[in-house]
Formats: sequence, structure tokens, C-alpha cells
Amino acid sequence: MTKTASRPSAAKITLSASQDIPFTKLVLSQANVRHVNAGVSIEQLAEDIALRTLLQSLTVRPILDTDGVETGMYEVPVGGRRYRALELLIKQKRLAKTTLVPCVIRTDGLAAEDSLAENVQRAPLHPLDQFRAFQTLQESGLGEEDIAARFFVNPSVVKQRLRLVSVSTKLLDIYAEDGMTLEQLMAFSVTTNHDRQEQVWDGLAHAFNKEPYYIRRLLTEEAVHASDKRALFIGLDVYVAAGGAIMRDLFQNDEGGWLQDPVLLDRLVVETINAEVETLRAQGWKWIETALDFPYGHTQGLRRLTGVVSPLTEEEQASQDALQTEYNLIEENYGGSEDMPEDIAQRLAELEAALAAFEDRPVTYDPADIIRAGAFVSIDPAGVLRIERGFVRPDDEPVAQVTETDQEAYSSTAEPAAAAAITVPQVTGAVIPDEDEGLKPLPDRLVTELTVHRTLALRDALAGDPDTAFLAVLHNFCLKTFYHYADQSCLEIDIKSVAFITQAPGLADSISAKAIDARHQNWQRQLPENPAQLWDMLTGFDSDSKVTLFAHCAALTVNAVVEPWNRRPGRLAHVAHIAHRVGLDMVAAGWTPTVDNYLGRVTKARILETVREAKGDEAALRIDHLKKPDMAKEAEQLLHGSGWLPEILRVPTTLPDNPVQPEVLVQAAE
Repeated sequence: MTKTASRPSAAKITLSASQDIPFTKLVLSQANVRHVNAGVSIEQLAEDIALRTLLQSLTVRPILDTDGVETGMYEVPVGGRRYRALELLIKQKRLAKTTLVPCVIRTDGLAAEDSLAENVQRAPLHPLDQFRAFQTLQESGLGEEDIAARFFVNPSVVKQRLRLVSVSTKLLDIYAEDGMTLEQLMAFSVTTNHDRQEQVWDGLAHAFNKEPYYIRRLLTEEAVHASDKRALFIGLDVYVAAGGAIMRDLFQNDEGGWLQDPVLLDRLVVETINAEVETLRAQGWKWIETALDFPYGHTQGLRRLTGVVSPLTEEEQASQDALQTEYNLIEENYGGSEDMPEDIAQRLAELEAALAAFEDRPVTYDPADIIRAGAFVSIDPAGVLRIERGFVRPDDEPVAQVTETDQEAYSSTAEPAAAAAITVPQVTGAVIPDEDEGLKPLPDRLVTELTVHRTLALRDALAGDPDTAFLAVLHNFCLKTFYHYADQSCLEIDIKSVAFITQAPGLADSISAKAIDARHQNWQRQLPENPAQLWDMLTGFDSDSKVTLFAHCAALTVNAVVEPWNRRPGRLAHVAHIAHRVGLDMVAAGWTPTVDNYLGRVTKARILETVREAKGDEAALRIDHLKKPDMAKEAEQLLHGSGWLPEILRVPTTLPDNPVQPEVLVQAAE
């Protein structure tokens, strides 16, 4: 059996001696390898020493004279920053010059080697150890402000580190073993629900996408963002006061965070809306309908009461005039210049808001109208209560009272409905009364024959008077558009405004819908409440007003909807020609691809094609591995502001001679 050779016994290590040396005996060594300032500043280190005294001794070497004899002075190759911090405290007269400084005295090796070894061998503190140390200080009774002051950091930094250490212990251990990045840990801190944190991490075990933004999305997908109109309507303070919790992201702008209790939020919304409904009921409205939002066109077929706008008081008028004068002066001086000072721009915005408030005056209604009309109550996208008052349903319209005089006038002058088509049968042997029985209303047959002649003559005369013809059509359009129950036009023109059976997401609050509604209400306020007065009013309008009103009424009849059962080629081609003529721009109209209105409704291949077309191949490659729901969400972010439109919404730059070219529209719709 062979014996293992024994090691020679190693010499015992002797540590360098330590000694307290007066600061006046110390000088900074030129052998210190640190020349670039990094980390805590000298000023902060001085404050730390003042708070806790010196926690780490200096390493020094005796200074020798030319004969190699110690001079009693020592150079400091290791601990130069501590030396300068002590020097600063002495200059500030907070420390005596003769203060004894604990030092380790080195004589072997080189001073530069000592300085390099100390800096190289120093192991930086793992971030998790720092987070846990802050937690320990908090548990000992120190507040966030106190901890921040003691370590010369902003209190928000302390909040962030304490939030990180509050993440699930399981995930902290994974982070400590480098199984997770700091950015991923930050993403998990958005919620304090440890079970949910661990569930999401386990779900990502075999997933390709583990990006922080994706982690945040998974953790907040069941919550309601603070920008949701329900949250804006209620207000975060009211929600929190009712016991609701809010998730906040301390590491990036979360725009108010996420409300964790959607059920509580919805209950608060319903309670608040119901309180407003009771106020409306007390005003006497016959019916009130409520919803978070109503579909576009929900008022179609209803007559809206015009009401009377409350006039301005003398004081209000004076205030409005003063604001308008100031606004005009700013506009005159700056005229939309990009160099407008920030304070002036802010004042201009304040003036615009104040002037707009004067325009939004309360409207009063006749009590006799209120009892047969109703209101719609909803919430607009900005979280503001939207009350649409004064709509009368057809069944609630007052029944016209026909007097005896009216009946006689009708018998002698009114035309039967069939007369408009001029379909009078040729009857021979008409009975002519032989006796004069006095003045009686004309026989219906004779009235019809006479008015047939009048109709033909009127058609011919109207064809020779384009201005009156235009006015007559405009009058008809207005009756059908603004007076749904009125039948006071002799023109057999039927205009239809398409009721959108299919409601696209966000339709009611789109730029186009708001513009149309505002224009419609503006005209409705200008037109008389009694349709019998409409002709005289239109006659008094100037040419521009007539043309503009005509265009509004005509525009409401447009039907460019592509439906499986309604794909008439000529109509779709006409859509393209009108769109080309008016320069239709769906991007300017506010349409942008989102998960709800497009990306979540098409295939993955089309999503990738869309991103590739708008942002290039590289952008498409970044999301091609995702599942469809995640791909659609990421594509929405990538396409934001790109101006991309699907084929069905694009307007061709040129049109063929043959207008019947609907194939592109139909194929794009499919």
C-alpha cells in the first residue's frame, strides 16, 4: 500500500497591525488606483461618517526619509475617498484635526498593489440584499423619508425598493439565483397578490415571450385601468373611499394605475347614474333610458325638442365680452405662433374653456312637452355624464285636432295620395247633375282631374325655375330629416337614413359621429319648431346656408355599408367615386387599427401582413411567435400613429372610366 505524500505545514498568516493615528499625520497617497469618481459622492460619504462614524479603517504605509527611516507620517493608498470625506468634515469644523483615525499599517508589497486589490476584491452588494436591508430598517421603525435621508436617496427610490422586496418570496429566490432579470421583477411588483404573481411566472415557464410589458399585461388584464371612462366618472378618491384597491406601477408611468375591483366600480357607477336619473324624473320627463353608452343612431326616428336657451345676465354678458376681448388680443399678438410662451398658451386654453362654458347654456322646455318626452343618460369617453334631453317618440306625438273648417278646406282642395302618380282611370258616361242644388263642394272626381292638370303644369314650371326647384327639394329634405311626423311637401321624394344594425366599436364617439350630431343639432336650433313655418324660413336663408343645409340632409342618406345581402355593384362603385371626389381620409376621421375594431377580428397571417406593410419585416418578426390575442395587442401598439388603413377604407387615387368596379371593395370586405 502506497502512502499519500503529506503536505508541508503552511506558515501561519500574520495580519497587519492596526493603530489609531491622528489625522494630521496622514497624507493621501499618489499610488491610489482610483482616479475616476463613481458611486457615492465625497459630500454624501462625509455625511454618512458624521451619522455613523467611520465604519471601515484606512490602510496606510509609513513614509520613509532618504535614509529609509520612518518620519512619523503615513500615506493612504487604500481608503482615499474616506480620507477626503474626513478632510471635508475637518474643513467644516465638524471634526478635530487631531482626531484619531483607525488605520491598518502595511509595510510589505507595493502601495499600488494594495489599492488595486482592495477595489478588485470588493464584491458589490446584490440588489436583493439592499432591498431586504431597507425592509429591515422599515420594520425597525424607520419611515421611508428617514431611510431616504440616511442613505441620501429620493424617497421614491425607497418606495421602489420596498415594493420590490414585497414580491413573492418564491420569485425573489429565483431573482437571487439569476433566474429572473431585475426588469422582470419590477413588472411583477405591479400587484401584491403573491398567488397571481407565481401563477403568471409558472405560466411563462415554457413561453417564448417573458418581456416585462407582457408580464404587466397578464397581471392587470382583469383590472380596470384608471383611464377607463367608468373610473374617470367616479373618481379614484371615491373608489378608494368605498374600499377599492388600486394597483400602481412604481417603475414606469402607469397613468393612474389599475382598479382591482371592477364589481365595486360598476356598483358605484350605477348608484351615481341612478341619483342623476332621480333628479331628471323630478323634472317630469316621461321616460329615461340609461346605459354606459348607447349605439350610434339611437335617437333616429325621434323628434327632439328645441327648448329655449337661457339668456345671459348682464353680469355674464360683461364677463363673456371681457374674456373674448382678451382672447382676441392674444390671437392678434401671437396668431398661433409656435413661439408662444407657455404661460400665454395656458391662458389661451383657459380662455377657450371659459368661453365654451358660456356657449353651453341651460335649456328650458315647455312643461307640456316634457310630459311626453324623455332623456338618454350615459357616460362619454372623458368620463363626463352625458344627458340627452327632449326626445319624443312617434307614439307620444300629440294627435292633430282637425276642425270642421279644416275638413271643408280639405274636401275642396286636398289631393288624394293617388293623385301624385297621376293615375286617373278613363271612365265614360260620367254622371253630371241636372239640377242646380246650390253651392256644394266639388265632386272628388272633378277635384282629382283638375289637380292632375295643375300637377303637370307645376312640374313644367318648376323645371324652368332651378332655384325654386332646389328650395322645394331642400324643404322636403328638411321635413324628412328634422320633422319625422310632418307631411307638408308636395314632392314625392323619400329619403332614408341608414340605421346601422351592426354597431362598430367606438362608433358613437368617433370624430365623424360627433361632427354630424353637432351639425344636426345646430341646424335643428335654427329651424322653426312648427314645420308649417319651414318654407318661409328657408326662403329667407342666404345661398350659402341653403347649400350647406342641403348637403347635410343629403349626406345623412349615404349608405356605404357592405353587407352580405346588400352588395349592389353600382352602389359600391358610386361610394368609391364620391369618396374620391370629397377626398375622404379615414385617418383624419380618427380611425386607427385596434384589437376591438380590426386586429382581434382577423387571422394571424393578416395581422402580420398588416404590421409588415406598415412597419416593415423586422417589426413583424418581433411578434410572429405570439399567440393571436397577444399578437393583436402588440400589433395595436406597433401600428399606433402609422396611418395604416385596410383596403376597404382606402380611397383609390385614380378611378377607371367604367364606374362599376366594386370587386376591390367586396374582396376587401371578405
